[in-house]
Amino acid sequence: MVLLENDAFLTELTRLFQKCRTTGSVVITLKKYDGRTKPVPRKGHPETFEPADNKCLIRASEGKSKISTVISTKEVIKFQMRSEAFHLKRTCLFCRRIQTCCERTWTA
Repeated sequence: MVLLENDAFLTELTRLFQKCRTTGSVVITLKKYDGRTKPVPRKGHPETFEPADNKCLIRASEGKSKISTVISTKEVIKFQMRSEAFHLKRTCLFCRRIQTCCERTWTA
């Protein structure tokens, strides 16, 4: 799994959506992320770990392609708005192409 910056993640996510336009699916998951890179110790040796701030891990996968990014909780809404804007922009362009093709078919 590749950990990307937010902008790079959005561009790769757009590529994944385009790749799966005809067949396949993209799975997106969100998870609370505390910054740990090692598993939590067992009950015998409790370790206190307090993260500086809460973060969110966002993963996207399509078949063998997997990408991820980490954002802080303060930036979640801004990131969500940007990702929706990317998706709507791509969808509208696709719908315009379909509408143009349909109009040509009906007028011919």
